[in-house]
Amino acid sequence: MKYYFLLFFLLGLFNLQAQLDLKEIMKGHDFVGYLPENHYWNVDGTHILFDWNPQAELGNSLYAYSLKDKKVEKVDVKNIPLQIPFDEKQRLFVTVYHSKGGTLYSYNTKTKTIKIVYQTSQIISNIQRLVDPDLVSFRIENNLFLFNSNEGSIKQITNIESEKEKQKSIDSSYLFKQQEELFQYVRDQKNRKTWREKKNQPLFSFPKKWHYGEGNLVDLQIDPTNKFMAIRTSIEPEAKGTQVEDYVTASGYSKSIKARAKVSDEEPTMKLAIANRDKDSVQWVNFETLPTIKKEGKLREIFIHSLRFAETTNLALIDVRSADNKDRWIGSIELNSLTISLIDHQHDSAWIGGPGISSWNMEEGILDWLEEGKSCYFQSEASGFSHLYTYNFETKKKEALTTGNFEIHGVQLSKDMRHFYLSANKTNPGNRDYYKFEIARKSWIPLLTDFGFHDIALSPDEKQMAIRYSSSTSPWELYLAPTLENISIKTQLTNSTTEKFKQYKWKNPEVISIKGSDNNLFYARYYEPKKELKNGAAVMFVHGAGYLQNAHYYWSNYFREYMFHNLLVDLGYTVIDVDYRASEGYGRNYRAAIYRHMGGRDLEDFIDAKKWLVTEKQIDTNRIGIYGGSYGGFITLMGLLTKPGEFACGAALRSVTDWAHYNHEYTSNILNYPETDREAYRKSSPIYFAENLQDPLLMLHGMVDDNVQFQDVVRLSQRFIELGKKNWELAVFPVENHGFKEAYSWYDEYRRIFELFEKYLKK
Repeated sequence: MKYYFLLFFLLGLFNLQAQLDLKEIMKGHDFVGYLPENHYWNVDGTHILFDWNPQAELGNSLYAYSLKDKKVEKVDVKNIPLQIPFDEKQRLFVTVYHSKGGTLYSYNTKTKTIKIVYQTSQIISNIQRLVDPDLVSFRIENNLFLFNSNEGSIKQITNIESEKEKQKSIDSSYLFKQQEELFQYVRDQKNRKTWREKKNQPLFSFPKKWHYGEGNLVDLQIDPTNKFMAIRTSIEPEAKGTQVEDYVTASGYSKSIKARAKVSDEEPTMKLAIANRDKDSVQWVNFETLPTIKKEGKLREIFIHSLRFAETTNLALIDVRSADNKDRWIGSIELNSLTISLIDHQHDSAWIGGPGISSWNMEEGILDWLEEGKSCYFQSEASGFSHLYTYNFETKKKEALTTGNFEIHGVQLSKDMRHFYLSANKTNPGNRDYYKFEIARKSWIPLLTDFGFHDIALSPDEKQMAIRYSSSTSPWELYLAPTLENISIKTQLTNSTTEKFKQYKWKNPEVISIKGSDNNLFYARYYEPKKELKNGAAVMFVHGAGYLQNAHYYWSNYFREYMFHNLLVDLGYTVIDVDYRASEGYGRNYRAAIYRHMGGRDLEDFIDAKKWLVTEKQIDTNRIGIYGGSYGGFITLMGLLTKPGEFACGAALRSVTDWAHYNHEYTSNILNYPETDREAYRKSSPIYFAENLQDPLLMLHGMVDDNVQFQDVVRLSQRFIELGKKNWELAVFPVENHGFKEAYSWYDEYRRIFELFEKYLKK
């Protein structure tokens, strides 16, 4: 009798906990709620603007919180003044300038009036304020224009074309000279032409035409003094693109979509020219003085990031990176002589990376003036972790401002230039804390150090903060801290989660560290079921992107997977989510541990995590499954194909199967080039280990995936067919790209994954 009572009690407890419905949670934001994004302060500091969708419409709309009225309202799209963001670079100006599409407009912060300055059908971009408060430059297509608010005039100040300038041919032949000598008519025609040209000369000067030659124009910058311009161009190799086929279209005909090229040893390169407006001259900058920038007597391919001009000297800071991503040079350039002085040379035998450091996708790294012409600041991984450094131009010394086994993830210089506001994972690798850092004393003033992620937008007067915050179990919401002196007093501005989401008590996974077989620690999120429900089986999740973090204390980008893990735990499964080697947030050695062997040290972390589950948590070694998408799908494939028998089953979503077929920018960093490092590609690509398949494998892939293309999984499938392999299945999703959009696709995908685990992991 006692036995039956206990059984019914356990069944009742089980039913109480198993509240999640797979179909519901795979609705994503329709189940969780639409969360606030992209928050910023308006130019007047009176409102906090953010994208939000509390009514579950087709997309986000702009909302504003009024500090005066203390309420959130949807922004009328016609209310342009309210939407103008605060711009640090225009902080000192009464009138600020912004553009939207082809409209350049001004806003007077005192009179609260807005005026249209210029309109065109073309996109207006690159608005720059100059030292002269009357001057504003902007870009239209390949040229810069200058607006003078005092005169009310707009002038084109560059005349740039891509083609090489055609040389005017001068006929010096005997016959040409003879005609002019013999005939008055020929002499008269020549004189008339000269007279017309002189008469038709423009009354006002126009910029001299300059041809930059081959390549594409990347960027135009004017220095604040209006004396110099920086022109960056890029020369791209003739890489063969790929195509992705879209089969489900409105017309009924399939459509070929042009997509990226594949990895290759042919690198693009960039060039920099400086235009001297006083001399009306343009010169290319010579980078040959930078150490190691030449290889075998030739200049290496390089990427050049935007310049940081000084306002009081003819200096600019420059950030140059080698195209193979093994070197980064930070320097200053004297704009008259074009002389480059080296500030810092960063080299990595693997590849340059880390937060705040310029990267392959042209993301700008942290680099700017601290005191113009005298000192600057930047980030470097010199210590093994990405930290903040300063350089003194007088003493020629580099100094580390921050140190320790943590990383700086965000940097903002205060308006008095005596403090930095820093985002860092100082308290724990899985946190994003926020600090005020006193430069002179190198002292940290903690502002927000609670567990979770604090995404901060500082008010224009630096006295208030708009905080987008989340924890492991609580999705992102927006808060206001009305004073930096007592941040514990916060007002919640949004409430985004649905009633269905709130009804479930979400599990707070434990963030743990495990010692790997190389004696180094790695981190993981661990979900443990209640003792009475534990079924002895475990699921290992592999996050995507490679360089990404998921074993943390804030709301996961993989929130559907997080909810799926809650469902699995309710059913008795143990779940572990590993931040394998190469993940973000743990420093250079953690990041670069996969150099020349993806599916090596990163996969070993899962083998070590499996051993930990077996020895420490009494999991059945024969009932552990693995799954993940993108890079996570790749690791799943490598696990089953290079470690047969280790995993009971695996589900590989949108997986890379052969790195020689992936994109150039990501892959060449880690594996070099397939033409020059064939071994790295062969030992890192699952397709070369297809003959080892013995454990049940489920592959799932979107057919319109233009990132990890459908061809990847088709090629591996053909290998399995030719090898006569039986223990595999392929599910295709005809309308999905790399990141699935439709709820029915998500549900079908995870239904299949769940059924795989139920079939092969349950006793």
